[in-house]
Amino acid sequence: MKEHFDSEYPSVEHLIAKAKRRMPGFAFDYLAGGCFSEVNLKRNNADIREVQLKPWYLKDFPGASQKTELFGKTYDAPFGMAPVGLQGLMWPKSCEYLAQASADHNVPFCLSTVGTASIETISEITNGEFWFQLYHPAEDELRDKLLERAWDAGCRTLVILADTPTFAYRPKEIRNGLSIPPRMTLRNIFQMCTHPTWSFSQLFAGAPEFKTMKEYIPKGLNMKHLAQFMNKTFSGRLNEAKISAIRDKWKGNLVIKGIVNPEDAEVAIRLGLNGMIVSNHGGRQLDRGQSTIKPLQELVPEFKGKIKILMDSGIESGADIASTLASGADFTFLGRTPMYGIGALGKYGGHHTFEMLKKQIQQVMEQVACEKIEDFPNHLTK
Repeated sequence: MKEHFDSEYPSVEHLIAKAKRRMPGFAFDYLAGGCFSEVNLKRNNADIREVQLKPWYLKDFPGASQKTELFGKTYDAPFGMAPVGLQGLMWPKSCEYLAQASADHNVPFCLSTVGTASIETISEITNGEFWFQLYHPAEDELRDKLLERAWDAGCRTLVILADTPTFAYRPKEIRNGLSIPPRMTLRNIFQMCTHPTWSFSQLFAGAPEFKTMKEYIPKGLNMKHLAQFMNKTFSGRLNEAKISAIRDKWKGNLVIKGIVNPEDAEVAIRLGLNGMIVSNHGGRQLDRGQSTIKPLQELVPEFKGKIKILMDSGIESGADIASTLASGADFTFLGRTPMYGIGALGKYGGHHTFEMLKKQIQQVMEQVACEKIEDFPNHLTK
């Protein structure tokens, strides 16, 4: 595989700065923003950086391997691509680009129900090696159709979403009139005109659509009616009955995303789920919630070994991944950082970002003398 690492952009901070220059403001705001005053967004990043690692400098050290086994598959690194909605609005064809980068780097790619590439397209890109995140439909018939399509496309790990029981209050998105396509305010038109690379790429790629959902959406809906249709189509709040019905139907790995308390973790284990993702939706749903690293540290002592414990939200760099693994997570997912890579560098931005993260993780492992990913907790400073 050809290396696409660009030494001009060796950190997420460099990618963010470049992406902000190349993306229209409404697209960048959707990617980078949180809800309300973005308190939890900032807390996610700050708290994970409080984790400290202990190096061993005088022990024998044969080298470090990032190989990580999860649900019977060995990945080349301990991170994957988190599900992100509306990816094609932020950068044209970014969903497909990131799926290809994930496949090339042998890390999991998780497609959102409201992603801008279809289940079948992602299956073709990844040779069926992908995860699917289900926004729970209000009607069982649609739920079953989506599960069947995902299974037939080769998906064997399904993620169900617990942390979006209601629509978020995100001031930046409200002000920007975010939709697909974006509302044509004078501000948005000006932003598109002043970001020609994004605009021409969007023109060639075609208007972004909810490709997985396209066949279920009535034709000819304007944006107001499309929004109403989507609101009626999905029922955000999960309960035991809904989860049990999915567990009965889905024969692969079942993971629940958004677990931050022991009561919900106990339910997940009792219902036979294979994994849980400690997540607060990237600080985009509950502004006064905990950062993700805090509940992870509370859940690991009680539930480690009973269920696979994964984490997203607040993870931006290889050092953040190391801190999360040291805190007891079995695996990690990132959403914003790879998207910044695409926004900054286009088609191969995902490749660059995954190479950057691998280099960063390798440096940390060699610095602290951590031979295997599962050894990271031994390097946590108590």
